[in-house]
Amino acid sequence: KWKSLYQIQRERKRVMKETCSKYKSNNRRIITPYHVSRIFVEDKYRVLYCEVPKAGCSNWKRVLMVLNGLASSTKDIQHNTVHYGNYLKRLDGFDHKGIYHRLNTYTKMLFIREPFEKLVSAFRDKFEHPNNYYHPVFGKAIISRYRVNATKEALRTGSGVKFKEFIQYLLDVHRPVGMDIHWDHVNRLCSPCLIDYDFVGKFESMEEDANFFLHLIGAPQNLTFPTFKDRHSNEERTTTKITQQYFAQLSPSQRQRSYDFYYMDYLMFNYSKP
Repeated sequence: KWKSLYQIQRERKRVMKETCSKYKSNNRRIITPYHVSRIFVEDKYRVLYCEVPKAGCSNWKRVLMVLNGLASSTKDIQHNTVHYGNYLKRLDGFDHKGIYHRLNTYTKMLFIREPFEKLVSAFRDKFEHPNNYYHPVFGKAIISRYRVNATKEALRTGSGVKFKEFIQYLLDVHRPVGMDIHWDHVNRLCSPCLIDYDFVGKFESMEEDANFFLHLIGAPQNLTFPTFKDRHSNEERTTTKITQQYFAQLSPSQRQRSYDFYYMDYLMFNYSKP
């Protein structure tokens, strides 16, 4: 079993490197704090984890907190503690020497997810539930720009953004509001052409990949990756089928342009075109 998992890792890294060398020449660029701002540091087991939202990041942070001795079990850690407790250090918080030392000696890993599924998961989480950041900041701007005859109420609250409107915003080169880490490219968040990741896990094979990674770093044997759904736990996880239902609301050209938007992520992480 380990043998096949090692093989899968070698293959994922090969595809990633090939894509980088084909499309990018930035492997000679200097790594700046910006490039490592999404990377969380666990000094005890010497792990660097690049956070990709909607690909198991809450549960990964729980695992890092347990490894670090900040909690005895992943079950005890609340969502808000994970995301707003500032218990985990980020790599950009260290000086130049500290950053390079960790990049050169720690095990660097990231977990990714099929780009369209990740996108739909983010949309459902941020726009289909009450949210006092995404509705006023993104929702208002999206509705006022892309909805004809929007009601005063919709313009006031920014609630009720439709998937089609969200996609219009995403594909608009003159976006009314900036990008957000929940729908940005993995390529931009984690700079895989600049940082040589040791381990590339996939959301689709999360349990197997995560526990293999924990085995590789010598984590305590009783620590396994938690499988619970972090938020809206009564709601079905975003699946391929659910993703297709959302994308069915778009025109063929919007679907193609969405694919083009995430083209590098599809290529780099070897996901087939939906």
